[in-house]
Amino acid sequence: MATFRKRSGGWRAEVCIKGIRRSATFTTKREAQAWAAQEETRLREDSAGMVPNKPFRDLPERYGREVSSKKRGAMREQRMIGVILQLGGMEEDPMQQLLGHSITYRVAVGPQQGRKVFTLQTVPATKADDNAQAAKESGFSLHAGVVAQHWGRKRLERLCRYITRPAISEKRLSITPAGNIRYQLKTPYRDGTTHVIFEPMDFLARLAALVPKPRVNLTRFHGVFAANSRFRSEVMPGRRGKASNPLEKSPAERRRAMNWAQRLKRVFNIDVEVCSHCGGRVRLLACIEDQPVIDQILNHLNRKGTWLTPMSLIPEGTGPPAAQLF
Repeated sequence: MATFRKRSGGWRAEVCIKGIRRSATFTTKREAQAWAAQEETRLREDSAGMVPNKPFRDLPERYGREVSSKKRGAMREQRMIGVILQLGGMEEDPMQQLLGHSITYRVAVGPQQGRKVFTLQTVPATKADDNAQAAKESGFSLHAGVVAQHWGRKRLERLCRYITRPAISEKRLSITPAGNIRYQLKTPYRDGTTHVIFEPMDFLARLAALVPKPRVNLTRFHGVFAANSRFRSEVMPGRRGKASNPLEKSPAERRRAMNWAQRLKRVFNIDVEVCSHCGGRVRLLACIEDQPVIDQILNHLNRKGTWLTPMSLIPEGTGPPAAQLF
């Protein structure tokens, strides 16, 4: 409900929606009415759990106009906002909208865009005592209950595989009779949420938000582990870094860095250093990277019938050993 009052030198408009009040003063009554209508719409959308369909670019612009301009360091903040807006393509990148809706549990596409996703809830369990080894802050959680010593290589490997597990479990995905996607949570949330329901197009938008951007490193190192740190060679096992000298490394330190064949065996369980016929060790003669030469060799092996079938090269799949960690 909006009210208008005549004041000396202008009109004062007041808006109150579900206990939230906003007020402003304008020169004419028409300006006050236009502002009140826009503010009422915005407050109703916020109270209904809807997100307006606006690009991210509007956020720093509004901050600079309503907040930064009233601060002492307004000029410096205005320059920083200008740099942020010039990063390029904020309002033109559709992935920004998908990412924003994904992390806020909002519907990204379709007629229900901006609303909260549909969830199935049960009665929340009795609140247990807070775990001293787990912390939650600003939407992030940190769990320090799992400890792996540096000599426990197998436990470290299980922990790394658990961290790098897929974001979605296919076993907990199902289709409802209405044709929507139902995802069962492994552990219910504190509010009792056990399932999340997505429309097909909205579910595809969630999957698209999980795809990493091209040419972006998924693992980033900071501090002394950063690639440009001059102390990186002092803390890495193989003494690798910009400040390292290959001539000063011992044979044991040089062997710490795995070659491509060892990495192929470690990641995909394909050992190219073992003969497929006798099981003996083979010697690497050359690494061929020219595609025409590779095609000729593979075609020759296929004609002779000595090449392995594609199915024999696929390693057996192994899941994350979550039960052995917690």
